Amino acid sequence: MARIEPFPAIRFNSADVSHLIAPPYDILDQADKDALQAKDDHNIVAIDLPHVPPKTAGPNNVYAKAAGDLTCWLDIRALVRDLRPGLYVYHQTYKLGAKTLTRKKFFARLRLEELGKGQIFAHEQTFGGPKEDRLKLTTATRCNVSPIFGLYPDEQNEIAGLIDEAIEGEPDQQGMLDGVENKLWVIDDLPTIKSIQVRMADKPIFIADGHHRYSTALMYREKHIAEYGDVSEDDPVNFVLAVLGGMEDPGATIQPYFRTMANLSGVTSNALKDAVGDAFDWKPCAMPKDDAALAKVLGKAGAQAIGLYVAKDDAFAIVTPKNSDPLAEMESEHNVAWRTLSYTILHKLIIDRIVGPTLNDGEAVTMHYQKTMSEAVADARASSGIACLMQATTMQQLRDICTAGELMPQKSTYFFPKLATGMVINPLY
Repeated sequence: MARIEPFPAIRFNSADVSHLIAPPYDILDQADKDALQAKDDHNIVAIDLPHVPPKTAGPNNVYAKAAGDLTCWLDIRALVRDLRPGLYVYHQTYKLGAKTLTRKKFFARLRLEELGKGQIFAHEQTFGGPKEDRLKLTTATRCNVSPIFGLYPDEQNEIAGLIDEAIEGEPDQQGMLDGVENKLWVIDDLPTIKSIQVRMADKPIFIADGHHRYSTALMYREKHIAEYGDVSEDDPVNFVLAVLGGMEDPGATIQPYFRTMANLSGVTSNALKDAVGDAFDWKPCAMPKDDAALAKVLGKAGAQAIGLYVAKDDAFAIVTPKNSDPLAEMESEHNVAWRTLSYTILHKLIIDRIVGPTLNDGEAVTMHYQKTMSEAVADARASSGIACLMQATTMQQLRDICTAGELMPQKSTYFFPKLATGMVINPLY
């Protein structure tokens, strides 16, 4: 069962947190950090990103400083800890093309369990360096400074309805960040919390973002028990800070993640067409004018359609597999939902078995990743490469692949907007 619990969050002592919140640590560089701290000395980035880049662990002193800053901010009441445990309703209002959407979620403590062995499922592989960085920060601060993002099925909007009924009036806190409006309401009414807990108990949780943070929480619990002995069922180290939202929420969308096969200066569109021709239909067409037009063109071509832009001769084509399960024999040990995902087909067939061996002298292809079509095309031109223009993974594909125990290729989902760090902090003591 998926067990969630209310908790007494640490929050900024300000109704407007625009100058205090930050994007997730793993998309920031030093210039981003400096810009955020120029807004306010107490911006959460000072604590959440002590070492740049966070792909590897930094020296111990930077994590000690982060912990010292957290303690200091609590002492001067820049941060305060709520007196009563609660759930924290979190809305993000954002623009997607011409639409304005609101993604509705809530913060809770989520009971840790081994991934895929219960009700919590991953869809991405994790790497050692980022986990070492997060473990050092968690150990130093004894807090989850930033959350994981989990999705759960809520076909009848039952939980969403409960939460909507529980919040009234203006939010307790709000803040603008990168054009996204973030709002937070506190629910500390025990009967309401209990109703939400009961309805969440049988829900699977699919991790959308924060795989490294989840793995770190497991490592922190193991480390804590090794040092201090067994803990009670309700001990905070058995939980991780999570933002949870319904998969059917109209404001919850998955955006495509584009990529570029770089440094293929000698590859023309004709050469690529010949190379993929046995397995794919090739349809040359005009370059779509923007991301919305691209999504429409690819959607009409089918769920497995991929756009390929070849910088060498400024050509664009749509490719679709001739067989709907083209990896059935080559990857037979994998589930069909994984094999038929367009991102899997791109990586395991086009990149690994066609482009690398036949068009890149047998070498592994260098990959770059982008979040818009224009960025991917510009990178292909700059790197003499091929832009791979993808369709968004669907919620159903995410669910099917996760429950099958499979992991998608890297960056097969892009959940926009990113969660703001600093809305709440989860103390682990």
